[in-house]
Order: sequence, then C-alpha cells, then structure tokens
Amino acid sequence: MLNFNGTLVDHTTVFSSSNRAFLYGDALFETLRVVDGIPCFWEDHYFRLMASMRILRMRIPSTFTMEYLETQLKSVVAPEGAFRVRLTVYRNEGGYYTPATNAVSFWIEATPLATSHFIHEETPCTADLFKDFHVPNHLLSTLKTTNRLLNIVGGVYAQENELDTCIVLNEQKRVAEVLNGNLFMLQGKKLITPPLSEGCLNGILRKQVLKMVKAQPEWEVEEAPISPFELQNADELFYTNAIQGIRSITHYRKKEFVTTQAQAWTLQLNQLV
Repeated sequence: MLNFNGTLVDHTTVFSSSNRAFLYGDALFETLRVVDGIPCFWEDHYFRLMASMRILRMRIPSTFTMEYLETQLKSVVAPEGAFRVRLTVYRNEGGYYTPATNAVSFWIEATPLATSHFIHEETPCTADLFKDFHVPNHLLSTLKTTNRLLNIVGGVYAQENELDTCIVLNEQKRVAEVLNGNLFMLQGKKLITPPLSEGCLNGILRKQVLKMVKAQPEWEVEEAPISPFELQNADELFYTNAIQGIRSITHYRKKEFVTTQAQAWTLQLNQLV
C-alpha cells in the first residue's frame, strides 16, 4: 500500500502527468529503516527534511509535525519486522520551471527488509572513479532530491565496467562521495570523510558514524578534502547509507583493503538503533 497525503491507496494509483516530481525533479525524499514499528534515527531524518524544504522554498504544512509524519510512516508497515520506507515530498503541480504554488503533497511506500539490524557484508566490493560528470559543491548537492541523474549514469557505468560502486568527484576533482552513500577513509587511528562543503550528501548514517567514532577517545575524526590519490594510501575504505549501514570497499584500483574496523563499527552502530 501507498500512503498518499494521509490516505492509504493501492500501488496501481496513477499520479498526474503534471506532477512536478516527474516533470522537473521538484521533490525531496527520505529513505529510512522502520523496525518493529519504530523509525530508525527518525528525528534526524525529520529535521533534515524540514531544513531541505525550507532551502527549496516549499511551504511546510502546519500538520507536518514529527509525530504526524511518524504516524504516516507506520501506516504502511506491519507492527513487526523490518522495512525500507521512502517518504517523498513534492511541490504541487502548476507552472513550468517557476511553480504556481509552493504547497506540497507527499506519498510514503514500504518494502520488507531481510534483517532488522545492520549487517556488514562480507562479499567483495570493487570501486573506481566515475569521471564523466562531477558533483557541484554547493548547498543543493547536499540535499536528497529526486534529481539523481549523476547517480543513475554512474550506476550504468559501474555495471558496464563490472564495478559494485563508483567514487564521485566534485568540480575540483576531489572526492565527494560514492554513488549510494558517504565515503569514509581510515588511515591509522584517523577517520576522514569529506565535509559537506565538498558537495557530498548530508547523510543520516554519516552523522551517526561521526558522532559514534568521535565519542571513542582512541580515534581522531576529521572532515577534510580527500584527493583520489590519497585513497590508495588508506587502510580501510567504506561508505554509509541509511539502509545498508556500513559497507566496506574491498578493492579500489590495484589495492585490496581490510574490513576489520568497519565490521566492529557495524556492531556498535546496531546498538544505536
């Protein structure tokens, strides 16, 4: 079932061909885990959505409280089990590039997940650079909008080259992120990830990992620009997203990486959920 503006409808519901999410990518979305009826890191997802709506000058309805949207999320899942839930908010139809209104609508959909907790994948993950297009390092790049053409074309490139993911660069040819998450590099006892000013997504799991590792005094955490050349000097590479958790990159170019610390942090991350 879909939740469309607070009403449950079936998956055969047809949206208008004038929908601005379809015509212009004029929409935002949050993808999160809901486990046994509890949305994981919901407060962070909610406040990111509200901040993003303000940046895009969408009118936030008075009904869009954290409690109201949480109730809507729960309406599309069973009370037990784990689900991947996507909440999409889009500007209502009308106008061309310039909208006729800043009022919004939303829909929510869910698909079951195999496990209720994050699992560190033990299968190999091979990555390389995607250099055809670059991420602009400005504020819009940090938002989770429905305009993901770079990620789509990068995904096709990865398939064509038998890669599991690609590392995306910004306009200064520095590392921004991977196609499906935020990139982290481990060197000795230092964890490094690009700052938001480099154009990476303002990821929810990125925030959780930074907070978790900063609380461990034996680790130094740094948000700093990363050149592609530095990646080959890393001890570990991994990326994060709200559904997978932590995913290790095991092969980048000619180097093979260990996954020891990423595995340990995955266990710790599950304690935060």
